[in-house]
Amino acid sequence: MKRIRNLLNTFSPIPLSGWLLGCMAAVLLEYHFGAQVAYQLYLPNIPVLFGITELFGALKELRPQVVPGVLGYNLLLYILPTLLVARLAAPLMNRFAASLEKLPTWLAALLHLAAFYGILHLWAGISDYRALVVKLTLIAVILTVSLNIINGWLGEFSCSHPGFMAVGAYCSSYLSLKLFTDSKLFGPALLDPSLGPWLFPLILLVSGLAAAVSSLIVAIPSFRTRGDYLAVISLAFMFMVKSAIENMPFLGGPSGLSSQPDWSSLPVIFAWTCLCVWTAHNFTVSIRGKAMNAVRDNETAASAMTVNTRSVKMTAFMFGAFWAGVAGGLAAHLVRFINPASYGLQTLAETLAMVYFGGLNSIAGSILGAVSISALSEGLKPLNHWKWIVIPLLLILIMIYRSNGLIAFTELNVRQLTRARKQGDRNNAD
Repeated sequence: MKRIRNLLNTFSPIPLSGWLLGCMAAVLLEYHFGAQVAYQLYLPNIPVLFGITELFGALKELRPQVVPGVLGYNLLLYILPTLLVARLAAPLMNRFAASLEKLPTWLAALLHLAAFYGILHLWAGISDYRALVVKLTLIAVILTVSLNIINGWLGEFSCSHPGFMAVGAYCSSYLSLKLFTDSKLFGPALLDPSLGPWLFPLILLVSGLAAAVSSLIVAIPSFRTRGDYLAVISLAFMFMVKSAIENMPFLGGPSGLSSQPDWSSLPVIFAWTCLCVWTAHNFTVSIRGKAMNAVRDNETAASAMTVNTRSVKMTAFMFGAFWAGVAGGLAAHLVRFINPASYGLQTLAETLAMVYFGGLNSIAGSILGAVSISALSEGLKPLNHWKWIVIPLLLILIMIYRSNGLIAFTELNVRQLTRARKQGDRNNAD
Protein backbone atom coordinates (compact mmCIF):
# COMPACT_ATOMS: atom_id res chain seq x y z
CA MET A 1 0.00 0.00 0.00
CA LYS A 2 2.83 2.38 0.78
CA ARG A 3 4.39 1.80 -2.64
CA ILE A 4 1.08 2.44 -4.35
CA ARG A 5 0.65 5.63 -2.32
CA ASN A 6 4.13 6.80 -3.27
CA LEU A 7 3.42 6.05 -6.94
CA LEU A 8 0.22 8.07 -6.82
CA ASN A 9 2.05 10.94 -5.14
CA THR A 10 4.55 10.90 -8.01
CA PHE A 11 1.81 11.75 -10.49
CA SER A 12 -0.37 13.86 -8.21
CA PRO A 13 1.24 17.20 -9.21
CA ILE A 14 0.08 16.79 -12.81
CA PRO A 15 -2.82 19.14 -13.69
CA LEU A 16 -5.47 18.36 -16.27
CA SER A 17 -3.58 20.33 -18.91
CA GLY A 18 -0.54 18.11 -18.28
CA TRP A 19 -2.55 14.96 -18.87
CA LEU A 20 -3.97 16.48 -22.07
CA LEU A 21 -0.44 17.22 -23.24
CA GLY A 22 0.59 13.64 -22.51
CA CYS A 23 -2.40 12.27 -24.41
CA MET A 24 -1.61 14.53 -27.36
CA ALA A 25 1.96 13.20 -27.44
CA ALA A 26 0.68 9.61 -27.40
CA VAL A 27 -1.80 10.25 -30.20
CA LEU A 28 0.85 11.98 -32.32
CA LEU A 29 3.14 8.99 -31.85
CA GLU A 30 0.42 6.64 -32.97
CA TYR A 31 -0.50 8.88 -35.90
CA HIS A 32 3.06 8.84 -37.25
CA PHE A 33 4.43 5.49 -36.06
CA GLY A 34 1.39 3.34 -35.24
CA ALA A 35 1.53 1.25 -38.40
CA GLN A 36 5.26 0.51 -37.98
CA VAL A 37 4.88 -0.45 -34.31
CA ALA A 38 1.90 -2.70 -35.11
CA TYR A 39 3.96 -4.42 -37.82
CA GLN A 40 6.90 -5.00 -35.49
CA LEU A 41 4.56 -6.50 -32.89
CA TYR A 42 3.05 -8.86 -35.50
CA LEU A 43 -0.33 -7.18 -35.43
CA PRO A 44 -2.29 -7.14 -38.74
CA ASN A 45 -3.12 -3.43 -38.37
CA ILE A 46 -3.38 -0.61 -35.86
CA PRO A 47 -5.68 -1.62 -32.94
CA VAL A 48 -8.92 0.27 -33.34
CA LEU A 49 -10.21 0.69 -29.77
CA PHE A 50 -7.02 0.23 -27.76
CA GLY A 51 -7.01 -3.41 -28.82
CA ILE A 52 -10.23 -4.35 -26.97
CA THR A 53 -11.80 -5.84 -30.08
CA GLU A 54 -8.59 -7.71 -30.94
CA LEU A 55 -8.30 -9.14 -27.42
CA PHE A 56 -11.84 -10.53 -27.37
CA GLY A 57 -11.45 -11.75 -30.94
CA ALA A 58 -8.30 -13.63 -29.89
CA LEU A 59 -10.21 -15.06 -26.92
CA LYS A 60 -12.96 -16.32 -29.18
CA GLU A 61 -10.62 -17.78 -31.83
CA LEU A 62 -8.08 -19.11 -29.30
CA ARG A 63 -5.20 -16.99 -30.61
CA PRO A 64 -3.26 -16.08 -27.44
CA GLN A 65 -0.27 -14.85 -29.47
CA VAL A 66 -2.20 -11.65 -30.24
CA VAL A 67 -2.43 -10.64 -26.57
CA PRO A 68 1.26 -9.69 -26.01
CA GLY A 69 1.24 -7.61 -29.20
CA VAL A 70 -1.85 -5.63 -28.17
CA LEU A 71 -0.57 -5.07 -24.64
CA GLY A 72 2.84 -4.04 -25.96
CA TYR A 73 1.24 -1.64 -28.43
CA ASN A 74 -0.77 0.08 -25.71
CA LEU A 75 2.26 0.25 -23.42
CA LEU A 76 4.61 1.70 -26.05
CA LEU A 77 2.25 4.14 -27.75
CA TYR A 78 -0.27 5.09 -25.04
CA ILE A 79 0.72 4.40 -21.44
CA LEU A 80 4.43 5.20 -21.35
CA PRO A 81 4.33 8.33 -23.57
CA THR A 82 1.36 9.75 -21.68
CA LEU A 83 2.87 9.20 -18.23
CA LEU A 84 6.35 10.35 -19.24
CA VAL A 85 5.32 13.54 -21.03
CA ALA A 86 2.73 14.45 -18.41
CA ARG A 87 5.20 13.99 -15.53
CA LEU A 88 8.07 15.84 -17.21
CA ALA A 89 5.81 18.72 -18.23
CA ALA A 90 4.10 18.98 -14.82
CA PRO A 91 6.01 22.11 -13.60
CA LEU A 92 5.35 23.96 -16.86
CA MET A 93 1.73 22.87 -17.00
CA ASN A 94 1.18 23.89 -13.37
CA ARG A 95 2.41 27.38 -14.17
CA PHE A 96 0.09 27.40 -17.16
CA ALA A 97 -2.84 26.20 -15.02
CA ALA A 98 -2.05 28.86 -12.39
CA SER A 99 -2.24 31.54 -15.08
CA LEU A 100 -5.60 30.14 -16.24
CA GLU A 101 -7.00 30.54 -12.70
CA LYS A 102 -6.94 34.30 -13.28
CA LEU A 103 -9.25 33.89 -16.27
CA PRO A 104 -13.02 33.36 -16.14
CA THR A 105 -14.00 29.75 -15.57
CA TRP A 106 -15.77 29.48 -18.92
CA LEU A 107 -12.66 30.61 -20.80
CA ALA A 108 -10.39 28.13 -18.99
CA ALA A 109 -12.92 25.37 -19.72
CA LEU A 110 -13.02 26.32 -23.41
CA LEU A 111 -9.23 26.13 -23.68
CA HIS A 112 -9.20 22.66 -22.13
CA LEU A 113 -12.10 21.55 -24.35
CA ALA A 114 -10.25 22.81 -27.44
CA ALA A 115 -7.20 20.76 -26.47
CA PHE A 116 -9.36 17.70 -25.79
CA TYR A 117 -11.11 18.08 -29.13
CA GLY A 118 -7.74 18.26 -30.89
CA ILE A 119 -6.74 14.95 -29.30
CA LEU A 120 -10.09 13.36 -30.12
CA HIS A 121 -10.06 14.60 -33.72
CA LEU A 122 -6.56 13.30 -34.36
CA TRP A 123 -7.23 9.94 -32.69
CA ALA A 124 -10.53 9.43 -34.53
CA GLY A 125 -8.98 10.48 -37.85
CA ILE A 126 -6.72 7.42 -37.93
CA SER A 127 -9.63 5.25 -39.16
CA ASP A 128 -13.23 5.76 -40.26
CA TYR A 129 -14.42 3.16 -37.77
CA ARG A 130 -12.87 5.10 -34.89
CA ALA A 131 -14.58 8.26 -36.08
CA LEU A 132 -17.95 6.50 -36.22
CA VAL A 133 -17.53 5.05 -32.72
CA VAL A 134 -16.53 8.44 -31.30
CA LYS A 135 -19.55 10.14 -32.88
CA LEU A 136 -21.97 7.49 -31.62
CA THR A 137 -20.41 7.69 -28.15
CA LEU A 138 -20.85 11.47 -28.02
CA ILE A 139 -24.52 11.06 -29.00
CA ALA A 140 -24.83 8.43 -26.26
CA VAL A 141 -23.47 11.00 -23.78
CA ILE A 142 -26.27 13.39 -24.73
CA LEU A 143 -28.88 10.65 -24.29
CA THR A 144 -27.46 9.51 -20.95
CA VAL A 145 -27.20 13.00 -19.48
CA SER A 146 -30.76 13.86 -20.56
CA LEU A 147 -32.22 10.63 -19.13
CA ASN A 148 -30.28 11.11 -15.88
CA ILE A 149 -32.14 14.39 -15.38
CA ILE A 150 -35.40 12.44 -15.14
CA ASN A 151 -34.29 9.16 -13.57
CA GLY A 152 -31.56 10.63 -11.37
CA TRP A 153 -32.26 14.18 -10.25
CA LEU A 154 -36.06 13.92 -10.46
CA GLY A 155 -36.14 10.35 -9.12
CA GLU A 156 -38.73 9.07 -11.59
CA PHE A 157 -38.29 5.96 -13.72
CA SER A 158 -38.94 6.97 -17.31
CA CYS A 159 -38.88 4.56 -20.27
CA SER A 160 -39.89 7.09 -22.90
CA HIS A 161 -36.49 8.25 -24.17
CA PRO A 162 -36.50 6.13 -27.35
CA GLY A 163 -39.84 7.76 -28.20
CA PHE A 164 -38.41 11.25 -27.71
CA MET A 165 -35.40 10.27 -29.79
CA ALA A 166 -37.68 8.99 -32.57
CA VAL A 167 -39.62 12.25 -32.63
CA GLY A 168 -36.41 14.24 -32.98
CA ALA A 169 -34.97 11.89 -35.60
CA TYR A 170 -38.05 11.92 -37.81
CA CYS A 171 -38.65 15.65 -37.41
CA SER A 172 -35.07 16.53 -38.39
CA SER A 173 -35.05 14.00 -41.23
CA TYR A 174 -38.34 15.30 -42.62
CA LEU A 175 -37.13 18.91 -42.55
CA SER A 176 -33.73 18.18 -44.10
CA LEU A 177 -35.13 15.91 -46.81
CA LYS A 178 -38.07 18.19 -47.60
CA LEU A 179 -36.11 21.44 -47.65
CA PHE A 180 -32.66 20.55 -48.93
CA THR A 181 -32.80 17.20 -50.77
CA ASP A 182 -34.29 15.99 -54.03
CA SER A 183 -36.06 12.73 -53.21
CA LYS A 184 -38.78 10.50 -54.60
CA LEU A 185 -40.77 10.70 -51.37
CA PHE A 186 -40.74 14.48 -50.85
CA GLY A 187 -40.02 15.79 -54.34
CA PRO A 188 -37.53 18.52 -55.28
CA ALA A 189 -35.74 20.54 -52.63
CA LEU A 190 -37.49 23.73 -51.59
CA LEU A 191 -34.27 25.56 -50.63
CA ASP A 192 -30.71 25.71 -51.85
CA PRO A 193 -28.91 22.58 -50.52
CA SER A 194 -25.82 24.66 -49.75
CA LEU A 195 -27.81 26.36 -46.96
CA GLY A 196 -28.48 23.02 -45.23
CA PRO A 197 -25.33 22.75 -43.07
CA TRP A 198 -25.81 26.32 -41.87
CA LEU A 199 -29.47 25.77 -40.98
CA PHE A 200 -28.86 22.33 -39.47
CA PRO A 201 -28.58 23.73 -35.90
CA LEU A 202 -31.99 25.35 -36.37
CA ILE A 203 -33.39 22.01 -37.58
CA LEU A 204 -32.01 20.31 -34.47
CA LEU A 205 -33.57 22.97 -32.24
CA VAL A 206 -36.96 22.44 -33.89
CA SER A 207 -36.57 18.68 -33.48
CA GLY A 208 -35.70 19.08 -29.81
CA LEU A 209 -38.69 21.34 -29.27
CA ALA A 210 -40.97 18.82 -31.00
CA ALA A 211 -39.72 16.11 -28.64
CA ALA A 212 -40.17 18.44 -25.65
CA VAL A 213 -43.78 19.16 -26.61
CA SER A 214 -44.47 15.46 -27.12
CA SER A 215 -43.14 14.79 -23.61
CA LEU A 216 -46.23 16.47 -22.19
CA ILE A 217 -48.09 13.25 -23.03
CA VAL A 218 -45.93 11.61 -20.37
CA ALA A 219 -45.50 14.58 -18.04
CA ILE A 220 -49.18 15.44 -17.54
CA PRO A 221 -50.27 11.94 -16.41
CA SER A 222 -47.13 11.77 -14.26
CA PHE A 223 -48.59 14.47 -12.01
CA ARG A 224 -50.69 11.80 -10.34
CA THR A 225 -48.42 8.77 -10.72
CA ARG A 226 -45.00 7.65 -9.53
CA GLY A 227 -42.77 4.60 -9.66
CA ASP A 228 -44.15 1.65 -11.59
CA TYR A 229 -47.15 3.59 -12.87
CA LEU A 230 -44.97 6.22 -14.50
CA ALA A 231 -42.77 3.50 -16.00
CA VAL A 232 -45.86 1.93 -17.60
CA ILE A 233 -47.08 5.29 -18.97
CA SER A 234 -43.68 6.19 -20.40
CA LEU A 235 -43.25 2.71 -21.89
CA ALA A 236 -46.69 3.03 -23.48
CA PHE A 237 -45.62 6.38 -24.97
CA MET A 238 -42.60 4.72 -26.60
CA PHE A 239 -44.81 2.11 -28.27
CA MET A 240 -47.35 4.79 -29.25
CA VAL A 241 -44.69 6.77 -31.10
CA LYS A 242 -43.33 3.64 -32.78
CA SER A 243 -46.79 2.50 -33.88
CA ALA A 244 -47.80 5.97 -35.06
CA ILE A 245 -44.72 6.32 -37.28
CA GLU A 246 -45.29 2.86 -38.77
CA ASN A 247 -48.73 4.04 -39.91
CA MET A 248 -47.56 7.30 -41.50
CA PRO A 249 -46.77 6.64 -45.18
CA PHE A 250 -45.50 10.18 -45.71
CA LEU A 251 -42.71 9.37 -43.20
CA GLY A 252 -41.81 6.12 -44.91
CA GLY A 253 -43.94 3.87 -42.70
CA PRO A 254 -42.21 0.70 -41.44
CA SER A 255 -39.49 1.07 -44.09
CA GLY A 256 -38.26 4.34 -42.61
CA LEU A 257 -36.35 7.20 -44.19
CA SER A 258 -32.92 7.18 -45.78
CA SER A 259 -30.44 9.40 -47.64
CA GLN A 260 -30.39 12.13 -44.99
CA PRO A 261 -27.62 14.67 -45.65
CA ASP A 262 -24.33 13.86 -43.94
CA TRP A 263 -24.29 16.87 -41.61
CA SER A 264 -23.37 15.17 -38.32
CA SER A 265 -19.63 15.74 -38.48
CA LEU A 266 -17.39 15.29 -35.45
CA PRO A 267 -17.10 19.06 -34.72
CA VAL A 268 -20.89 19.43 -34.88
CA ILE A 269 -21.61 16.48 -32.58
CA PHE A 270 -18.84 17.51 -30.17
CA ALA A 271 -20.22 21.06 -29.96
CA TRP A 272 -23.76 19.83 -29.24
CA THR A 273 -22.45 17.40 -26.62
CA CYS A 274 -20.58 20.18 -24.83
CA LEU A 275 -23.67 22.39 -24.99
CA CYS A 276 -25.79 19.58 -23.52
CA VAL A 277 -23.37 18.97 -20.64
CA TRP A 278 -23.09 22.72 -19.93
CA THR A 279 -26.87 23.35 -19.91
CA ALA A 280 -27.52 20.19 -17.86
CA HIS A 281 -24.94 21.27 -15.29
CA ASN A 282 -26.42 24.76 -15.01
CA PHE A 283 -29.93 23.29 -14.81
CA THR A 284 -29.09 20.84 -12.03
CA VAL A 285 -27.24 23.35 -9.84
CA SER A 286 -29.97 25.97 -10.24
CA ILE A 287 -32.93 26.47 -7.91
CA ARG A 288 -34.98 24.27 -10.24
CA GLY A 289 -32.38 21.53 -9.87
CA LYS A 290 -32.54 21.73 -6.08
CA ALA A 291 -36.32 21.52 -6.36
CA MET A 292 -35.95 18.32 -8.41
CA ASN A 293 -33.86 16.81 -5.62
CA ALA A 294 -36.50 17.81 -3.09
CA VAL A 295 -39.24 16.15 -5.15
CA ARG A 296 -37.07 13.04 -5.51
CA ASP A 297 -36.39 12.75 -1.77
CA ASN A 298 -39.91 13.48 -0.52
CA GLU A 299 -42.57 14.89 -2.82
CA THR A 300 -45.05 15.52 0.00
CA ALA A 301 -42.52 17.46 2.04
CA ALA A 302 -41.40 19.39 -1.05
CA SER A 303 -45.00 20.38 -1.78
CA ALA A 304 -45.44 21.48 1.84
CA MET A 305 -42.36 23.70 1.43
CA THR A 306 -44.10 25.54 -1.47
CA VAL A 307 -42.28 23.64 -4.24
CA ASN A 308 -44.53 23.45 -7.30
CA THR A 309 -44.03 19.73 -7.92
CA ARG A 310 -46.09 19.70 -11.12
CA SER A 311 -44.03 22.45 -12.66
CA VAL A 312 -40.79 20.78 -11.59
CA LYS A 313 -41.81 17.47 -13.16
CA MET A 314 -42.96 19.09 -16.38
CA THR A 315 -39.76 21.11 -16.71
CA ALA A 316 -37.55 18.09 -16.08
CA PHE A 317 -39.41 15.94 -18.59
CA MET A 318 -39.32 18.63 -21.26
CA PHE A 319 -35.63 19.33 -20.67
CA GLY A 320 -34.71 15.66 -20.94
CA ALA A 321 -36.95 15.15 -23.97
CA PHE A 322 -35.47 18.17 -25.75
CA TRP A 323 -31.95 16.77 -25.61
CA ALA A 324 -33.16 13.29 -26.54
CA GLY A 325 -34.73 14.83 -29.64
CA VAL A 326 -31.47 16.59 -30.49
CA ALA A 327 -29.58 13.31 -30.07
CA GLY A 328 -32.09 11.61 -32.37
CA GLY A 329 -31.56 14.27 -35.03
CA LEU A 330 -27.78 13.97 -34.83
CA ALA A 331 -27.92 10.17 -35.03
CA ALA A 332 -30.31 10.27 -38.01
CA HIS A 333 -27.91 12.44 -40.01
CA LEU A 334 -24.94 10.34 -38.96
CA VAL A 335 -26.31 6.89 -39.85
CA ARG A 336 -28.43 8.40 -42.67
CA PHE A 337 -31.17 5.85 -42.17
CA ILE A 338 -33.95 5.54 -39.61
CA ASN A 339 -36.95 3.28 -39.15
CA PRO A 340 -39.39 2.71 -36.26
CA ALA A 341 -37.64 -0.50 -35.21
CA SER A 342 -34.55 1.52 -34.27
CA TYR A 343 -36.36 3.06 -31.29
CA GLY A 344 -37.48 0.08 -29.28
CA LEU A 345 -36.59 -1.86 -26.18
CA GLN A 346 -32.94 -2.42 -27.12
CA THR A 347 -32.29 1.32 -27.35
CA LEU A 348 -34.08 1.80 -24.02
CA ALA A 349 -32.06 -0.97 -22.33
CA GLU A 350 -28.74 0.43 -23.56
CA THR A 351 -29.55 3.97 -22.42
CA LEU A 352 -30.74 2.80 -18.99
CA ALA A 353 -27.59 0.69 -18.64
CA MET A 354 -25.42 3.75 -19.31
CA VAL A 355 -27.29 5.82 -16.72
CA TYR A 356 -27.19 3.27 -13.92
CA PHE A 357 -23.67 2.06 -14.68
CA GLY A 358 -22.15 5.55 -14.51
CA GLY A 359 -24.17 6.85 -11.60
CA LEU A 360 -27.37 8.70 -10.77
CA ASN A 361 -27.36 12.44 -10.10
CA SER A 362 -23.98 12.83 -11.76
CA ILE A 363 -23.09 14.36 -15.11
CA ALA A 364 -19.59 12.92 -14.82
CA GLY A 365 -21.20 9.55 -14.10
CA SER A 366 -23.38 9.87 -17.20
CA ILE A 367 -20.31 10.55 -19.33
CA LEU A 368 -18.47 7.61 -17.76
CA GLY A 369 -21.44 5.30 -18.27
CA ALA A 370 -21.95 6.29 -21.91
CA VAL A 371 -18.27 5.91 -22.77
CA SER A 372 -17.84 2.63 -20.85
CA ILE A 373 -20.93 0.85 -22.18
CA SER A 374 -20.30 2.09 -25.73
CA ALA A 375 -16.69 0.88 -25.61
CA LEU A 376 -17.73 -2.47 -24.13
CA SER A 377 -20.48 -2.91 -26.69
CA GLU A 378 -18.07 -2.31 -29.56
CA GLY A 379 -15.18 -4.25 -28.02
CA LEU A 380 -17.33 -7.31 -27.29
CA LYS A 381 -18.67 -7.57 -30.84
CA PRO A 382 -16.36 -10.52 -31.67
CA LEU A 383 -18.17 -12.53 -28.97
CA ASN A 384 -21.48 -12.12 -30.86
CA HIS A 385 -24.43 -13.00 -28.58
CA TRP A 386 -22.12 -13.58 -25.61
CA LYS A 387 -21.69 -9.84 -25.21
CA TRP A 388 -25.34 -9.62 -24.10
CA ILE A 389 -24.38 -11.98 -21.28
CA VAL A 390 -21.16 -10.22 -20.25
CA ILE A 391 -22.60 -6.68 -20.11
CA PRO A 392 -25.70 -7.63 -18.02
CA LEU A 393 -23.50 -9.60 -15.62
CA LEU A 394 -21.28 -6.54 -15.22
CA LEU A 395 -24.35 -4.40 -14.54
CA ILE A 396 -25.60 -6.89 -11.95
CA LEU A 397 -22.28 -6.66 -10.10
CA ILE A 398 -22.42 -2.86 -10.21
CA MET A 399 -25.98 -2.87 -8.85
CA ILE A 400 -24.93 -5.20 -6.01
CA TYR A 401 -21.82 -3.36 -4.88
CA ARG A 402 -22.59 0.18 -6.11
CA SER A 403 -26.37 0.39 -6.23
CA ASN A 404 -26.41 4.02 -7.41
CA GLY A 405 -23.64 3.59 -10.01
CA LEU A 406 -19.89 4.08 -10.08
CA ILE A 407 -19.77 7.82 -9.34
CA ALA A 408 -23.27 8.79 -8.27
CA PHE A 409 -24.21 12.14 -6.69
CA THR A 410 -21.03 13.84 -7.92
CA GLU A 411 -21.15 17.40 -9.21
CA LEU A 412 -18.95 18.55 -12.09
CA ASN A 413 -16.58 21.20 -10.68
CA VAL A 414 -14.85 22.78 -13.68
CA ARG A 415 -12.75 25.22 -11.66
CA GLN A 416 -11.27 22.45 -9.54
CA LEU A 417 -10.62 20.28 -12.60
CA THR A 418 -8.58 22.98 -14.34
CA ARG A 419 -6.64 24.31 -11.34
CA ALA A 420 -2.91 23.86 -10.69
CA ARG A 421 -1.79 20.89 -8.58
CA LYS A 422 0.68 20.53 -5.74
CA GLN A 423 2.78 17.58 -4.54
CA GLY A 424 0.59 15.06 -2.72
CA ASP A 425 -2.62 16.66 -3.96
CA ARG A 426 -4.89 13.86 -5.18
CA ASN A 427 -8.23 15.55 -4.64
CA ASN A 428 -10.73 14.90 -7.40
CA ALA A 429 -13.36 17.33 -8.60
CA ASP A 430 -16.67 17.09 -6.81
